[in-house]
Amino acid sequence: MTALTKPLATIGRVTLGFLALVGRVAIFAGQSIGHIVRPPFYPREFLNAILNIGYFSLPVVGLTAIFTGAALALQIYSGGQRFSAEAVVPQIVAIGMVRELGPVLVGLMIAARVTSSIAAEIATMKVTEQIDALVTLSTHPMKYLTAPRVLAATLVVPVLVGIGDIIGIMGGFIVGTQQLGFATGPYLNNTWSFLETPDIVSSLIKGAAFGFIAAVMGCYHGMRSGRGAQGVGRATKTSVEAAAVLILAANFLLTSFFFAT
Repeated sequence: MTALTKPLATIGRVTLGFLALVGRVAIFAGQSIGHIVRPPFYPREFLNAILNIGYFSLPVVGLTAIFTGAALALQIYSGGQRFSAEAVVPQIVAIGMVRELGPVLVGLMIAARVTSSIAAEIATMKVTEQIDALVTLSTHPMKYLTAPRVLAATLVVPVLVGIGDIIGIMGGFIVGTQQLGFATGPYLNNTWSFLETPDIVSSLIKGAAFGFIAAVMGCYHGMRSGRGAQGVGRATKTSVEAAAVLILAANFLLTSFFFAT
C-alpha cells in the first residue's frame, strides 16, 4: 500500500465500519418491533417501563418546558421591539414550543434520563450474567427487556411532549402577562387561534419517534456492553450520545417532511 492509497484505505474502513453500525442498529430496531407484535407479552415489565419513563420524567420535563417557554417569550419580545412587532409574542411562543422546542427538549431530556438508565440497567444485567439466566429459563432477552421498554417509550413520550408543550406555553403566558404587559384574554386568544391541528400532530409524531430512538439506543448499547464497570460506563455514555444525535437528526428529517407537506 502506497502513501497515496493509505488515506483512501482509512476512509474506506471508517465508511464500512459506519455502514456496518447502521446496519446492526437497523436490524436491532427491526427485531425489537417484531418482538413487540409477537407473543408472549410481559405486561408487568411494560407497566413498570411506563412508570419509569413517563411518570418519573414529569418533573424534569415540566421544569425544562416552563423555563424554556418563559425565556422564549422574553427573547421574542426583545427581538420584536427592534421591528415594532412585540404583539407576535403569543403566536411565536406557541408555534416555537409546539413544533420544535417542546419535542426536541423532551426528547433530549428522555435521552439523558431514560436512555442512560436503560443502558446502565441492561449492561449491568449482562455483566452479572442475569441475561444468560434469562436464556437458561427459555426467556428471550429482547422479548423481556427490550420490547416492553421500546413500546412504552414510543407510547409515553408523545404524552410527555404534549404536557411539555402546554407547560412551555404557560411559561410564556406567565412572563407575557406578568412582566411584558400583555392582557390575559388577547394573549390566550392569539395563542389558540394561531395553532393548527397539523402543528399538534407533528409534535406528537416527533415525540413517538424520539421515544422509539431513545429506548432502542439504550437497549442496543446495553445489550452490546463490554464486561466490567468500564463496559457499563462506556455503554451508558455511548447510548446517550447516540440517542441525542439521532434525535436531532430525526427532528430535521421530520421537520423537512412536514414542511414539504
